[in-house]
Amino acid sequence: MQRTVLILAVITAAIMELIDTSIVNVALSHISGNLGSTLEDTSWVITAYAIANVIIIPITGFLAGKLGRRNYYIGSIMAFTFFSMMCGQATNIWILVVFRFLQGIGGGALLSVSQVIIFELFPKEKRNVASALFGVGVFIGPTIGPTLGGYITEFCSWPWIFYINIPIGIIVAAICYLLLKEPGEVSDHDKIDWTGILLLAVGVSALQTVLERGETDDWFEAPYITWLSVIAGFSILLFIWWELRIKYPVVNLRVLKSRNLSIAAILTFVSGMGIFSSVFLTPVFAQRLLNFTPLQTGLLLLPGACLAIGGLIISARLLQRGISPVFLIVAGMGLFILFSWQMSQLNQDATAADITVFLIWRGVGLALVTVPLTTLAVSSLSASDIPQGAALNNMMRQLGGSFGIAMVNTYLANRNAQHRSDLVSHLNIDNPAVTTRISNYTHFFLSQGATPPDAHSKALKALDNIVVKQSTILSFSDAFLLVGIIFVVALPLLLIASAKKKAAANVIVLDH
Repeated sequence: MQRTVLILAVITAAIMELIDTSIVNVALSHISGNLGSTLEDTSWVITAYAIANVIIIPITGFLAGKLGRRNYYIGSIMAFTFFSMMCGQATNIWILVVFRFLQGIGGGALLSVSQVIIFELFPKEKRNVASALFGVGVFIGPTIGPTLGGYITEFCSWPWIFYINIPIGIIVAAICYLLLKEPGEVSDHDKIDWTGILLLAVGVSALQTVLERGETDDWFEAPYITWLSVIAGFSILLFIWWELRIKYPVVNLRVLKSRNLSIAAILTFVSGMGIFSSVFLTPVFAQRLLNFTPLQTGLLLLPGACLAIGGLIISARLLQRGISPVFLIVAGMGLFILFSWQMSQLNQDATAADITVFLIWRGVGLALVTVPLTTLAVSSLSASDIPQGAALNNMMRQLGGSFGIAMVNTYLANRNAQHRSDLVSHLNIDNPAVTTRISNYTHFFLSQGATPPDAHSKALKALDNIVVKQSTILSFSDAFLLVGIIFVVALPLLLIASAKKKAAANVIVLDH
């Protein structure tokens, strides 16, 4: 019974952290209005949390070893909970951004360390089931985040998207304090790789800022984006060189000598692109083009998430029976590619039922990828290297998500401009269809009491609205297709993977 309670508490902590990656998105306009800030400044509330997560995730193994995993984990829960409260109390946008960053620092451990704890609470023969159970929580978090945030913002007020963490955090911290045991000794060396920590913090902070803010500020047209890109590239390259030459690195990059881990890390990056970009594109498509409410949009994702739970359990059982993880990864990526193709064929006549079916392919596909991809990643690692391998995989998923959103944002803007230009080039007075459409609109507005000049002006505006909507639909179709193509290009990597079934069955830590 105690083990079950602890498992539920740890999964809840991970869900809480993942919900907070997206729960703020739908409340930005309310926060902006309440704190008297611009929407652009308010978006740093999201960026700060993402930066903190990407900094802390790869060094969770080091911190857990240095401070003791139990102390570090419980301390992280308490920090996440405390700074959640402080976020709700913020009266200035930049104070909120600072507290949001500190909340993300605390939240980093709630995903990576939770994986290892769940892993250790199950016997070797049931570790696939452990990964599947943790995957259930991982799928719930991002799915209900925007819906929960919209509901709380609409019926309460925006601070409650942070206050909701307080009772949950207190209960989870209390359970872990009573039931969680320290697995081993604290690190026996005194040297702390401050240089590595500094280079990592500077490099990933600069990179994450570029990815989060690039499209908003027109990329390299903004001098600070250019400078941050240079700083990110230099710091990350120097970080890699430094970590490979010292005895006690903060991030042990030597584990990437494992071919399977390296391949899995790349595929995790790609899957992160797919997960986050599809979660970004689908709600925007549904609300902007199909006029769905935030609640209706959130409900679109639920059937796929529910069936994904079954997919996680099935994939775990298939792995236990000796099915190659490579086979399951191919099947899962194939379903995601099908989802991308189907979404690229949608138009403004699409129904909720259409999108729901396509999102089911997405959910099941990602579920089939999740556990086997972890199996592939750790199949050739020693037990001591598993926490570091899991942390690196988590970082790759986060960075993949950031790259994915930045990529589709930029691609949408470029393709929208191109499609608009192409469509407008066909709108001229020599085209009978155009003149007929303008004439029909003009007569309609005249019948509504408009003067002839006003009626003609409104007719041109109506025609322009059609062009805008059509170019937007075409750009979304291109973006969905691009994500699918990236998955297709990544598939051949599996040909050089050497999945070891026996090791895979016995050693599993979830990477998503």
